Amino acid sequence: MDRLKPARPAGPAWDMAGTVGPQAPDREAPHMAYEQIGYELRDDVALVTLNRPERLNAWTTRMGQELTDAFGVANDDGSIGAIVVTGEGRGFCAGADIQDAFKADLDRHDEAGAPDRAAPDPKREPREPRIPEWVSVCRASKPLLAAVNGAAIGVGLTMILPFDFIVASDQAKLSCRFVKMGITPELASSHFLVSRMGWGAASDLALTGRIIESDEALALRLVDAVVPHTDLVAHTIAKARQFGDNPDPQLRMIKELLTQNAAEADLDEVQRREMTALATALRTPEHREAVSAFLEKRAPNFRS
Repeated sequence: MDRLKPARPAGPAWDMAGTVGPQAPDREAPHMAYEQIGYELRDDVALVTLNRPERLNAWTTRMGQELTDAFGVANDDGSIGAIVVTGEGRGFCAGADIQDAFKADLDRHDEAGAPDRAAPDPKREPREPRIPEWVSVCRASKPLLAAVNGAAIGVGLTMILPFDFIVASDQAKLSCRFVKMGITPELASSHFLVSRMGWGAASDLALTGRIIESDEALALRLVDAVVPHTDLVAHTIAKARQFGDNPDPQLRMIKELLTQNAAEADLDEVQRREMTALATALRTPEHREAVSAFLEKRAPNFRS
């Protein structure tokens, strides 16, 4: 049965799907009150919803902080196997909030009296990243899936590239639009775009800033699946369950191997990492349970 998880304290994002039911005693509670996302439990899958529909879920610093917190809550909850992220309303995430991300930064720049075309000062500390270690957060997490329900533009696209699987609605539109704003890509997207699509397609998207529809995104391998809009969330949750039904420690180790070895040219090092992980996995209770379940001809229970 689908259950909403109450916030501590309750905030507007928590009321988006109706009344809030009682919290199970084994569920992790959020570490902060959510104002710009919703956090909902679909049995063993956490559904996180970007919840600024009046702004097409435009990204803010606050939203990044809340997402990081929500992922931590799900990762600490032993009853959750995977996480799905989607958007409320017509958009998934229409990029960074211009006022929050760009206008405020330009105002600070102007107040400091720095000329627009001044040469970079090597002694000046770079601006603090708005999402600390986002890629590390995603890659160290339980399986992360995106259910792209509408426009995923700029950071709305790059934030999900480190995810494990991207499902797009047949109404979705995607764009790596940074060049149109006079800026450059971030969140390691210059790596992930090439990894997913190849050099030519990545260059096309990044250098033109054009918007593509979901069918082209699938053909270019920017997304992993396209489904009818009405089936999007249910389909993505079902896919998440296929990941999350497996033992969490092994899922995390495999994700780490994929992260480390994706661009590793030293195949001896690749094998060393694999053998180290395998040696660890062979000594886990999850491996013992899998062997017992196989011999006893039953489904394994990785959550007891």
